[in-house]
Amino acid sequence: MRAGIIRFALAQPPARNGRAHRGARASIATSAIINNIWNMPQNWENMGKKIVIVGSGAAGMTAASLARETDREAEVTVFTEEEHIAYSPCAIPFVLEGKIKDFPSIVMHDPEFYRRERNITVRTATTVSSVDGDKKALTLANGETVAYDALILATGGRVFVPPVEGADLPGVFRVRNIADGIEIQNAMKNAKRAVVAGAGVIGLEMAVALKRAGLDVTVVEMFSQVIPRICDDDMARMVQSYCEEIGIKFMLGTPLGAIKGDGKVSSVMAGLTELPCDMVIMATGVRANLDLPNMLGLDISPLGAVRVSATMQPYKRGRLVPSVFLAGDVVSCESAAAPGPTMSQLGSTAVRQGRVAGINAAGGYATFPAVLSPWISQVGDMQVAGAGMSKGLAAYYGIEVVEGRASGLTRARYYPGGKPLIVKLIADRESHRIIGAQMAGGEELNGRINWASSAILKDVTAEEFVTSFENAYCPSTSMVKDVVNKAAEDLVKRWKD
Repeated sequence: MRAGIIRFALAQPPARNGRAHRGARASIATSAIINNIWNMPQNWENMGKKIVIVGSGAAGMTAASLARETDREAEVTVFTEEEHIAYSPCAIPFVLEGKIKDFPSIVMHDPEFYRRERNITVRTATTVSSVDGDKKALTLANGETVAYDALILATGGRVFVPPVEGADLPGVFRVRNIADGIEIQNAMKNAKRAVVAGAGVIGLEMAVALKRAGLDVTVVEMFSQVIPRICDDDMARMVQSYCEEIGIKFMLGTPLGAIKGDGKVSSVMAGLTELPCDMVIMATGVRANLDLPNMLGLDISPLGAVRVSATMQPYKRGRLVPSVFLAGDVVSCESAAAPGPTMSQLGSTAVRQGRVAGINAAGGYATFPAVLSPWISQVGDMQVAGAGMSKGLAAYYGIEVVEGRASGLTRARYYPGGKPLIVKLIADRESHRIIGAQMAGGEELNGRINWASSAILKDVTAEEFVTSFENAYCPSTSMVKDVVNKAAEDLVKRWKD
């Protein structure tokens, strides 16, 4: 990764503000060499650079905005297949649940806003059918050719649909964009029974939304627990128990089989069991959309996404590709908890990556660090959150761990309204460094998981957390010794037992 940063710095023209880029304080002579390497004319600063972004999600629109801030003279254009832009797909289950009034409420800006306020052109309902890296040009589905000086691919991911019979029947839905949400909302009006395929956080949020709309809901998951991989089984059982209490049924350790129906879904096979249903929600995970990256011949990581440097530049046969940047679900990144690649398909990550890609595409300089991917989900009235390594992920990386765990309340015992809170911390047995955290409770998990994330990022040991990490206290917001602190104390005791 460090080699990639250096290579990028040597391939950049001088910074706009006159300061040399970090790691590349080039002399005038070196600048001339750099310009030859980039094959760019000497009047770079005076050119109207054409920056093209493909994708209008969090990564794409952030990249467009930061490209504009970095280069006020550039021509910035966004192409997207969608009709809606600048919204959060994470909000879709909450619209369906009725927590959010309607889908227009989750759209932050429209194309006219970007044209008027930021001088960015957004072309919706437009498909990019091909890209030619040698010619630096895109071809649209209507045959139009668009040239670029810098290209940002923020094409996101696609819902992975298992190759099962009937997956294309009417009544089978994905949860990826507003159009999907509207279709599901319409189908819910006449449905009585639903099957959700996948028990990740989106699957559980969708299951709650359907249940609260009055449907009979069964969740089918091929793994033996809900929220697999990122959540340990003991924490997952608490989430599952809550869902069962509100009437959601589960079939775990069971692969999704054929989807049956004559012109419309009527049932699903889960293992050897047939589940009658009127609709099926595919919450079976997201895979990187590699159509355009493959056309460019970009290197793909072992995790099935584009391998990028810290500057969000891709590689082609091991060498950095100039003038191309990527951000969002389409890329893999580095883990901050343990050396190695990871996926971070979160809106918060997409925004941070989009910032880096936009700045660099416009001639500035920024880098994206390794990530912990802190996550949080509101499953009905319960919150569940995590950061860094779960036990399963630690085992995958070959790390032997020690666990600390504590339970308590989100407020002082005597203050009304406190809700149960369970916190689990995971540390490397050898170094005592905290590498993971998981929490489940009724409220206020966001600040606590961010607090734990900071400790993991700073390589804090369990002992250091106990002695040095303070918590802000007020009876209405926490116990005098927060449950996170208590979990750290339990973690330290584990080495003494």
